[in-house]
This record gives sequence, structure tokens and C-alpha cells, in this order.
Amino acid sequence: MKLAFSTLGIPGLPLHDTLWLARTHGYHGVELRAHPEEPVHPGIGVTERADAVAEFKDAGIDVLGIAGYARVAEPGEDALVLAEIRALLELARDLGAPFIRVFPGGGTEQSADEADATAARRLGAGAEIAADLGVRILLETHDSHREATAVSRVLGTVGHHHAGALWDVMHTWLGGEQPATSFAALSPYLGYVQVKDIASAEDTTPLALGAGVLPLTECVDVLSRAGWDGWLCWEYEKRWYPAAADLPTLLGAGREHLSRLLNESA
Repeated sequence: MKLAFSTLGIPGLPLHDTLWLARTHGYHGVELRAHPEEPVHPGIGVTERADAVAEFKDAGIDVLGIAGYARVAEPGEDALVLAEIRALLELARDLGAPFIRVFPGGGTEQSADEADATAARRLGAGAEIAADLGVRILLETHDSHREATAVSRVLGTVGHHHAGALWDVMHTWLGGEQPATSFAALSPYLGYVQVKDIASAEDTTPLALGAGVLPLTECVDVLSRAGWDGWLCWEYEKRWYPAAADLPTLLGAGREHLSRLLNESA
């Protein structure tokens, strides 16, 4: 498996510095948070996109994915959501990223069946665009669909290769699923896996990998036993927890921890 980290952990850091951190600490890729406060987002132009491609190439680092904020199960107009998805897909295409991330975002003002139907309809339409651009849309296990079984229910309805899943191990754990159950549900659709660690279900402040309660060993074991050979991406949510330790001070030990889990599971 290859290792990456998300720029959510280093909000606003110039791309050159992000790539230096990845190269210095032995990561193979970076997940780019697609927000206007970041150096790379759908609003940048052709020149900025070409410059970003050149920087990644010079650093020998892959663009794992574009982490967007489109919410496919949220009530509202399909056209607005699909426009947001298209912009993310075009950015991914231009940067050579294989994936974009979208959220479910279904609210309490609709039933689970309605949220599923809305998400499936939009993902189906988005997958057609994604196929033309050579990118996959990944629905993250998050908010209204935090369990892998909920995400797989939607993706089974979509039935399109270019609509897949992103497994956030914290959210499936918070949803009460065991890693084996989560992987079994997501394996036909899985794009990559987001790893992290937290103190408890009540305190989700990000911690160094291995310092919290999330079942990272079990997750890696499940993936390894299945022969899955994709990406593990450390999503350290510094942006939402300013008091958390700075990610650059943790990156080396985090990579060593993941490498140790992979070696022990081999």
C-alpha cells in the first residue's frame, strides 16, 4: 500500500512546502483539500494548474485526490451540486488526480430513503461526467451515511465504476461498525482509505497515529488479508482543531507507524 496525507492537516500551507514535507517524511502522495483558502482549488486558472502539476512532478509525489465539499444527499437543486462536482472533476483531470471526494450531507429534513435516492441520482449523473474525464467520484463514509453499509447501499443503486467509496475509518467506527464489516461493504467500490486517530468517541481531537482508540491495526489487517493494494491517507483534522499538535511534527512518526502496521500484516 502507498501512503499519503491530507492538506487538511496543514491549512493554507504553500504547495512547495507541502511537497517538501511529503518527500522528507517518505510519503508517496498528497490529498489536496479543495477550498478557496488553499493554494489549489477549483477557482485557480490554467497557469496555476500547470504550475501545480510541474511541482508535483519535480517532487516525485502523486496527487492522490481532490477532497471536495459537494454534498450529494443534501436537499436542493441537482444542478448546483453537479456543477460543483464537475468543477472538482475538471481540477482532478487537470492535475492528474484519479479521485475526487464528495460528502453525503443528507439532513434530518428527509428520510433515509429520500437521501439515498438523491445521492444515487446525483452520483449517477456525476459518474458519467467522471468517466469522460478519467476520474472517479468517491463518496466518503461521513455524516448522514457514516456507516460503510449506508454508502454501499447508495453505490449499489448507482452501479457505475466511476462512482466509488472513500473509507474514513473514524466515521465507520463511530457508526458502530467493525473493520471487517466496513471493508466487506466497501470492497467492490473502494478508492482509498482515510486513517486517523482520536482520544474517544466524545473527543475527536486529532492525535498522532497509534495514540488513540481507532482500530487502525484491525483495518490494516483486514486490507492486507484481502490483498488490497491501494492508498492509506492520513487525514489529520488540524483545520477544525487549532489547539491540536502541528502535523509536520508528527508526519515522520506517523509514516513509521503505518509502515510498521503494514509490515506486521504482511
